[in-house]
Parts: sequence; C-alpha cells; structure tokens
Amino acid sequence: MKPTISTETQHEALAAAKATQKPGQTKEQTKLIAQGIEKGIAEYKKLLKAKARERDKARKQQLKAKARTVNDIDNLDDADEIIDSQSQFTRATWVAIALLVLSWAGFAAYYVMT
Repeated sequence: MKPTISTETQHEALAAAKATQKPGQTKEQTKLIAQGIEKGIAEYKKLLKAKARERDKARKQQLKAKARTVNDIDNLDDADEIIDSQSQFTRATWVAIALLVLSWAGFAAYYVMT
C-alpha cells in the first residue's frame, strides 16, 4: 500500500527543494529531491503515528491495571467484611441462645419451686 501524500506536503517538499537548489541544477533533479523530501516527511509522520499509538496502548494498559488493582482491593475488603460479619454473627447467635436457655431454665426452676 503506497501512502498518499497530501498536496500540502508536496508543496512544502518542493519549496524546501527549491530553497536548497544549487546553481546549475535541473528541474528534474529538483523534483527528485522534492520527492525524497516527501518520502521523508511521510515516514516521519508514520513514525509519529506509531509512537502515538504505542503511548495510547501503554496509557490504556496502565488504566486497566489500575482499575484491576482497585477492584482487587475492593474485593478483598468485601471478603474481609463478610468473614468478620459472619464470625460476629455466629458469636452473637451463640450468646443469644445461651441467654435464652438460661432464661428458660430460670423460668422452669421458678415454676418448680412454686
């Protein structure tokens, strides 16, 4: 695929070639130099685009890694809270059962005594 070169780039290349033209240089030679400059500009633009894509990919990967880290921390915090709440619930349940049994035992003892 041959890269298409804009007319603006062609005009800039031709202007640069004419600015550096040596005495006795033919128009064909100037055009060849302009074509070389066009290719150089096109290659430079292609490199800039590639670098921009790489920077964008790296930025997206950093954002994804940061989001994963935040999600992992949130998940760990949630898991710790669940474990803590389950163990507290179990202790509270046993305390409530023990108090209930003691109150029924006390009621039964009172009923037997009277």
